[in-house]
Amino acid sequence: VFCITGDGEMQEGQVWEAIMLAPKLGLKNLCLIVDANGAQNDGLVQDILSLDQGLSLAEKIRSFGWDVQTLDGHDEKAIQKALTIKSNLPVCIVAQTIKGKGVSFMESFEWHAKAPNKDQYQQALKELG
Repeated sequence: VFCITGDGEMQEGQVWEAIMLAPKLGLKNLCLIVDANGAQNDGLVQDILSLDQGLSLAEKIRSFGWDVQTLDGHDEKAIQKALTIKSNLPVCIVAQTIKGKGVSFMESFEWHAKAPNKDQYQQALKELG
């Protein structure tokens, strides 16, 4: 079973309640992927409610009884390898990403929840090859 969340969404209590509950229930077939791009609708995660209060996000999740890996969220081979890990614990992949990666004008939190216009769409296709 896969669940996906973003680091901005990690500021919500129900996410942490689920993180605490999964090991207690022995959900070793659960894989949580955190898209850690540092952005959310209102701005940067660190400016709104920083998740790094002395421990990294990975360390916090690990402290609740998860098997945690941090990797480059743009590295398909690393993601595929991480998804094959067998563990007796729930697994969390903290995928460090860049929002809009590969499109010069979209590599910014300002592009969160926005759609490109026709010209921007064409430019994005050109930049992505």
